[in-house]
Amino acid sequence: MAFKPLHDRVLVRRVESEEKTAGGLIIPDSAKEKPSEGEVVSCGEGARKDNGELIGMAVSAGDRILFGKWSGTEITIDGEELLIMKENDILGVMA
Repeated sequence: MAFKPLHDRVLVRRVESEEKTAGGLIIPDSAKEKPSEGEVVSCGEGARKDNGELIGMAVSAGDRILFGKWSGTEITIDGEELLIMKENDILGVMA
């Protein structure tokens, strides 16, 4: 199924965190926090000003981003868990 976010919303795939600590200890699934890093899957066209002028998106598909811990709404598309969030929930793009 194809999914295209509307307005200033972004579809994000979480990037999984490391299974081990720097010291080599394995982290069990129950102790892991959900990662706040992801990859943009698709974007809407942007928000609109009051006069109807389009404000373009600062991110695009393929960008690696950081977002807030409680950002977005979890959805499942074709068996894959993704997040949909507004662009202003994104903290930054990783270079």
